[in-house]
Amino acid sequence: MSDTLDKPHIPTEAPAVGIVSLGCPKALVDSERILTKLRSDGYRISGDYNDASVVIVNTCGFLDSAKEESLNTIGEAMAENGKVIVTGCMGVEAERIRETHPGVLAVTGPQQYEAVVSAVHAAAPQTHDPYIDLVPPQGLKLTPRHYAYLKISEGCNHSCSFCIIPSMRGKLASRPAGAVLREAEKLAAAGVRELLVISQDTSAYGLDIGYKTSPWTITRPDGNRENRSVRAKFYDLCEALGELGIWTRLHYVYPYPHVDEVMPLMAEGKILPYLDIPFQHAHPEILKSMRRPGNQVKVLERIRSWREQVPDIAIRSTFIVGYPGETEEHFQFLLDWLSEAQIDRLGCFKFEPVDGAAANDLPGHVPEAVKQERWERLMAHQQAISEKRLAAKVGRQMDVLVDEVDEDGAIARSYADAPEIDGNVFVTDGQNLKPGDMVPVTIVEASEYDLFAVQNTA
Repeated sequence: MSDTLDKPHIPTEAPAVGIVSLGCPKALVDSERILTKLRSDGYRISGDYNDASVVIVNTCGFLDSAKEESLNTIGEAMAENGKVIVTGCMGVEAERIRETHPGVLAVTGPQQYEAVVSAVHAAAPQTHDPYIDLVPPQGLKLTPRHYAYLKISEGCNHSCSFCIIPSMRGKLASRPAGAVLREAEKLAAAGVRELLVISQDTSAYGLDIGYKTSPWTITRPDGNRENRSVRAKFYDLCEALGELGIWTRLHYVYPYPHVDEVMPLMAEGKILPYLDIPFQHAHPEILKSMRRPGNQVKVLERIRSWREQVPDIAIRSTFIVGYPGETEEHFQFLLDWLSEAQIDRLGCFKFEPVDGAAANDLPGHVPEAVKQERWERLMAHQQAISEKRLAAKVGRQMDVLVDEVDEDGAIARSYADAPEIDGNVFVTDGQNLKPGDMVPVTIVEASEYDLFAVQNTA
């Protein structure tokens, strides 16, 4: 018989969490909610400092005497256990708590249940047991094993006149950075080679929560773990994701000025030199009618600056033609802007009224035949740009990620190609490869949207 059948499976004991709940009944209910979530995550609950893997102190801050009791209780937990997470009403005085007890792992305010649970996951990670756990640690995914989408926030603070997403999904609601990074680590550990960062407005990440810091424990290649605090801010998140050693691709990035800050990360190879920016149009009058942010003249200057810093950067965008009030002059302005911007990848939509969208009530709706004609002209215009930019890559060597393999070779993608929406790199001698392989190739041919390559020989 095999070793697997000969040896009985001994489940690994789950980490235990202790909690000290101070203050009023409302705080007690908060403690109950935290414990309920942790118990559902598989943690044991302990009433003993010595048995607990980590201790939560739910503080009270109503009176000075209550604050003093909270600080004393934190001190007792530090002395008896050493791994302490502070939450509750006194958590709003994080600076005072850290001055008194600099060794606490995390400090959160009242009702921040997810942040507390995330801190526990960082301090006392659960061990996945394939014999009893119904769900793998990275969750259930509908994408292939080698790439995954990483959602960092919900909702949007913009009020674009053609869009009803804020009315459906609400205002911007960012996830704690620690929670995002732990999910990313689990995905990487499960074999994901590429993370596609998504949200409604990726570069606004953290604005709604004041760029709040949260704990994250990174596992180094040598197995050692390092405790950190990471801000929920666009640059900080990109920098941390860049330490995972896998592709990180940024989608739905509004061109706010602070996007410039990630160029060095791209130049250093920490994140992919790829930006998906939904410009939607270029003419100032149409952008104003759309209620879109951004000055397109300055955007052209910034694109030039990005390419000076990161010559290989690939820029993808989407545009709308036939928007109410769009004239031939507006449309020609857009074509001229594209010639100047040299967008690498482009998607185009003909304007459609959506129930509830403010744009429906605008004057000057464009006839369907004109929309179709403009769409065809824009796509032909972009095809010429794409063909020229791809032809410049012939002869270059680059790494590609394999998505599929058949008798004709491998279908792969370069850093410039997001799955399903961009082009492909066809590796004509890739029959020996398998999905998820990262392989160096030489580009030998280009078409309007795709590249053709052969594997590099040792």
